[in-house]
Amino acid sequence: MSAPTVPGGRDAIPEEELHAFVDGQLAPARRDEVAAWLAGDPEAAARVRAWQAQRNALRAAFAEPAPPDPRLDLMRIVETRMRRRRLPWAAGAAAAAIVLALGLGGAAGWMLRGGPADRQAMALSVLEQEAFATHAVYSVDKRHPIEVGAAERDHLTQWLSNRLNRRVAPPDLSAAGWRLLGGRLLATERGGAAALFMYDNAQGQRLSVVMRPMAPDLATPEPQRMGGAVNGSAWIAGGLGYAVVAAAPHDEISAVSKLVRQQSPAA
Repeated sequence: MSAPTVPGGRDAIPEEELHAFVDGQLAPARRDEVAAWLAGDPEAAARVRAWQAQRNALRAAFAEPAPPDPRLDLMRIVETRMRRRRLPWAAGAAAAAIVLALGLGGAAGWMLRGGPADRQAMALSVLEQEAFATHAVYSVDKRHPIEVGAAERDHLTQWLSNRLNRRVAPPDLSAAGWRLLGGRLLATERGGAAALFMYDNAQGQRLSVVMRPMAPDLATPEPQRMGGAVNGSAWIAGGLGYAVVAAAPHDEISAVSKLVRQQSPAA
C-alpha cells in the first residue's frame, strides 16, 4: 500500500516515524528528511512540537535517567490493555492517556505553561493510569500475577530497591485484611523501572500497590482518590509515587493507603 499523500503531492511521514523523530530514534539521514518534510507542513510541525513539549514536561516530572523507549509509550500500553480487557473505565482512561502522551487539548497546554503544581498534577495523572493498567493486566492472572513470591520477601525488597535505585519494600497490609502474594518489576512509559506489590484477601480479591520514582520536588499532602470499575488512590512523597488499586470500596482503599503511607520511607 502506498503512503498517504498530503497537499502538494508529497508523501506523508507515518505517525510512527514522527514519534521516533520526537524520541530521537531515527538515523541521522532519515531525521534530516523528516525535519525537511516538517518544514513544509506547518500543521504537522506544530503537532510534533506539542509532543516534544509534552515529553520534556514528563521528563521534568519523573526523575528517571533512562532514555525513552517508544515501545513502552504509555498511551499505546494503556490502549492495548484496555482493548483486551474492555473495562468500563477504558474510555475515560484512554482519553486521559492520549492527552498526557500527545499533548493535545487545552488541559495539556495549561499544564505545560504552569509551574510545579501543574507538573505534579500531570505526574499524578500518569501514575494513576499506569496503576490502573497494571492492575487490569496482572490482577486477573491466576497463575503468574507476580515474579517473586512473598516467601522471598527480603530478596524481593532488595531486587526492586536495586532496580529503582531507592528503597522500596512491600508494606504489611494484614491489619486491613490483605495478604502479600509477592511482586514484580514494571517498565514505566519512559523505559525506567517501577515496582508492583500484589495482595489478596479472604474473598480472593486482588489489590495492587505500585511505586515508581518521581522528581524530588513533587509531593502531595494527601492521597488523591481515583475511581471507576475499580477504585484507587495515588500520592507522591519522598521522591516516590504511590498508587493503591483494587475492586474495593473507597473507605477500604483509604485504610490501605494510610497503612502504606505509615510504612513508607517518607513517613
